Amino acid sequence: MSVLCLVTFFCGCTAQASSGSSSSSSGGPDARSSSVAPAREGHPAASQRVTFIPERLTLPGRASAAVQPAATVDGFLVVPENVQHVGWWDGSAQAGEAFGSTVIAGHLDSATEGIGFFVRLRRIKVGDTVTLRANSHWLKYRVTSVRKVAKKALATKSQAFQQSGPHRLVLITCAGKYHRDRGGYDSNLVVVAKPRGLAR
Repeated sequence: MSVLCLVTFFCGCTAQASSGSSSSSSGGPDARSSSVAPAREGHPAASQRVTFIPERLTLPGRASAAVQPAATVDGFLVVPENVQHVGWWDGSAQAGEAFGSTVIAGHLDSATEGIGFFVRLRRIKVGDTVTLRANSHWLKYRVTSVRKVAKKALATKSQAFQQSGPHRLVLITCAGKYHRDRGGYDSNLVVVAKPRGLAR
């Protein structure tokens, strides 16, 4: 079983837009003579957004992997043992949320199963498209940054697990030098992507 060290601090935010109207029998505008300003297009209220737990991830080149829920145990994120699957941290935002990071982590490789699905993150570039799907829902993201982070700084300095601020997708796998005596790599590769519109 492979784990990623994780400090779980997050807060839930819900933004709701509300609109109301007031009228008075003596002071209200005369509908026959008043002019009405054109309506403005805005963002849907939180209750109107399409959100979903991702079940499939597609990378550039149409490579696709199943996404499984991944929980934390004693402060560690436990990712799927099958290296061709990836794990959605169940403490992170769902796809399509207004705020917070949707965090998906997976293996680079395994001593018993070989190369993992997320070895493809080594080739991903800023501007590439990543897609999350579940049933009939989907959401496309544009990659905005690709960086290597020291493993000990992943939870404290990378902001990869941040659940405030605008919604984004964060993909995490191992990187750097492999230390056999420590049983793992010394760094993580962190890919951040911003949504291209709203979930459908």
